[in-house]
Amino acid sequence: MRSLSTETKSVLTATLVLAVAIASFFIHHLVFTILMVAALVYGVLQAVHHADVIAERIGEPFGAVVLAVAVTVIEVSIIVALMFQSGQGNAGLARDTVFAAVMMIITAMTGVAILVGSLKFHEQEFSLQGVKSALTVLVAISVLSFILPNFTATTPGPFYSHGQLIFVAIVTLMLYGSFLFVQNFRHRQDFTSGKATQTHERPTRRSFLISSVLLPIALIAVVLLAEHLAPVLESFIAHVGAPKEVAGLVIASVILLPEGISAFKAARKNQLQTSLNLSLGSALASIGLTIPVVSAVSIITGLPLALGIHAEAMILFMLALVINVLALSTGRTSILQGMVLIVIFLVYLLTVFIP
Repeated sequence: MRSLSTETKSVLTATLVLAVAIASFFIHHLVFTILMVAALVYGVLQAVHHADVIAERIGEPFGAVVLAVAVTVIEVSIIVALMFQSGQGNAGLARDTVFAAVMMIITAMTGVAILVGSLKFHEQEFSLQGVKSALTVLVAISVLSFILPNFTATTPGPFYSHGQLIFVAIVTLMLYGSFLFVQNFRHRQDFTSGKATQTHERPTRRSFLISSVLLPIALIAVVLLAEHLAPVLESFIAHVGAPKEVAGLVIASVILLPEGISAFKAARKNQLQTSLNLSLGSALASIGLTIPVVSAVSIITGLPLALGIHAEAMILFMLALVINVLALSTGRTSILQGMVLIVIFLVYLLTVFIP
């Protein structure tokens, strides 16, 4: 009876969030805008919750892929909505959002997971080969997406030409697809051989089916709400005089909050392998799926797309990647690695708000 009550509540809340999203087409009021913000945040939480139920039912590493794809769908929808809202005036929005998400993942999310796990268990172990595979692809697609555009000669500045953009989008998608093949089929054991253990029962088949239906509903609601809240976010940031990069940071924070909580909980249960699968998988999906989609939108619509990051961001990004490679090179983690990654994230926040 309790399970039925929980499932009924999930159906009702999903219906309510979708109703708010549909009503946003007709109601334009400050109070309703606040309700839309609350519905957006709750919709994101619900989407990731249902993805989490599906992930737990089908098991690792497929579960991490479901979560990563669900989060990326939300990310892409918000970015594309803001791209159309900003028009020609904010060519770096997609870059800022994806870069903020990746920096938060490889510094804050990974660092906090390592730190809290190490505080409780002193040292935690994970599959070295699986993490090395993820980091290899992450370094490659990160450099292609965020650094190389600053040094190409066909077009000035942080832009790719159309031909270059098409090629990089295809290559990025191919690399991410190759990683998924290795993770889920060819070398699946490399991503499941850590000390992760189930500490709770798998969701029932009924819960799995309900979440499979409610997940797309939650995603549709989030997409609709994001479309209507995009101009509100743009106006607010301009009104307070904050840097444009703050928009990307806000979007990334909302999107990654539930997944960050999942990674945190996994580390607290001595499931660092699951935590790293979530973190690195999300970073790969954020670049490997979002960049090709926004590239296609840019090419089709003619909206400018700046991908190259600034010099100070490049230094911090390369530092974060190097520290990840070093910190995760032994198959064991301690408090020190977590502290270093968290400090890098704090420095990143400093450079966003005080360039």
